[in-house]
Amino acid sequence: MRATRFTHVSIHAYDMEASLRFYTEVFGMRRVPSPDFEHRVEWLQLGDQQLHLFLRDTPAPEFHHLGFDVDDFEAAYRVASELGLLDAEAWAPDVRELNDGSVQMYLRDPAGNLVEVDWPDVTTLDRSAVPRIARLDEERPQSAEARAASLYLSA
Repeated sequence: MRATRFTHVSIHAYDMEASLRFYTEVFGMRRVPSPDFEHRVEWLQLGDQQLHLFLRDTPAPEFHHLGFDVDDFEAAYRVASELGLLDAEAWAPDVRELNDGSVQMYLRDPAGNLVEVDWPDVTTLDRSAVPRIARLDEERPQSAEARAASLYLSA
């Protein structure tokens, strides 16, 4: 037996309405029907997968995070900057280029969950829209194996 894919990830929300707005307005997710459980749960569609929000007064793990691809990294960066969502405290800096040329930035949702936003190719970004992109290999030396790492895997 082996797992074949993720169906969903489930995270907490302190304020369900604020969290629903965050994921629907910032990331364009769509609410889908969800069962009635003992505690309020909302399901959001992300492609053929789901994000589940559950209402609980539980602190978010500081460094655990979700990673999302977006269709427009520059727009995501602009929105995150305007709304003060960037979190350089968790994994500095605001925007980083990985060894494979992919790009990442980190945001916090209303419940404190850490969200990584990813983009596959730094060379396609308008540097006037995303002016500061730090390179991981300039922050710290990379081993040969680390230089071969890729955020985007082929099937």
